[in-house]
Amino acid sequence: MSSNKPYWVGFDLGGTKMLAVVLDAKFRIIASERMKTKGNEGAETGMKRLTKAIVGALEKAGVAREQLGGIGGGCPGPLDLDAGVILHTPNLGWNNVPIKKILEKTFGCPVVIANDVDAGTYGEYRFGAAQGARCVLGVFPGTGIGGACIYEGNILRGRKGSCMEIGHFPIDPLGPVAAPGKWGTLESMTSRLAISAQAAQAVYRGQAPALRELAGTKLERIKSGVLAQAIREGDTVIEDIVRHAARVLGTTVAGVINLLAPDVLVLGGGLVEALPDLYVKEVRRVIRDKAMSAYVRELNVAAAKLGDDAGALGAAALASEHTIGKS
Repeated sequence: MSSNKPYWVGFDLGGTKMLAVVLDAKFRIIASERMKTKGNEGAETGMKRLTKAIVGALEKAGVAREQLGGIGGGCPGPLDLDAGVILHTPNLGWNNVPIKKILEKTFGCPVVIANDVDAGTYGEYRFGAAQGARCVLGVFPGTGIGGACIYEGNILRGRKGSCMEIGHFPIDPLGPVAAPGKWGTLESMTSRLAISAQAAQAVYRGQAPALRELAGTKLERIKSGVLAQAIREGDTVIEDIVRHAARVLGTTVAGVINLLAPDVLVLGGGLVEALPDLYVKEVRRVIRDKAMSAYVRELNVAAAKLGDDAGALGAAALASEHTIGKS
């Protein structure tokens, strides 16, 4: 890396906000810019907003485009990682977007993209809860459920795209539908959206008075923080729903542990951030009961440390490795 290009940009399109951060040569965040994502706004409008977020972060940091070593981005949806193309993002409504090509033309530096959960888990591996691990399994329950694996410093991936889609594991053929023809997946049964749907039913049945006051039965209002507040205010049925979801997820993760023998399991996402003690302890307990004891002895189950910054940090680190490795 040349001395006149000591800065990196990382961005994350996952979740409900676009986040762009500017980092110095030691990967310390020196400025950031956040913008709300807007579902189905279209790729052209979305790319303009992403560009604006990156420009805004650079202006806050006082960094010129010519000083950038590269840009890394965490992106949801199926990706062509080699070509740098977002193939489809159900939440954003983007299809076949050559994001690498567009950003390289705009900012004049190399661009690398990764799956948003891969980027977040890699961020935790480099800078957070899984530093120094040989094999890291990341599981992020939120609106959906994302998974990733970092093995000996490399993201486990397919030939062109990401893998470790643990949320799509089939669990119960009689379970709720996740997509046409996809019944009873881990995501349809244990995601925050699934928990919120069960919580709304509890409100309707008169079993959750605190949640009734906080959000009623409106799914869009029953977020992770609201669920946590309802539990603190005494809605034991909501706690039972969350604990059950954590147990089901933990059972599935135990099977993955038996396949990969990771030394660190990082749990992140909105549910874990809102209910770290309850959720992590429940998953840890189930894994102890279900996974092979030899693997459990070597396993550290930890909550993610980096919060919303994980994906952008991880993506920027990937960009630096890709750029410097080819220089």
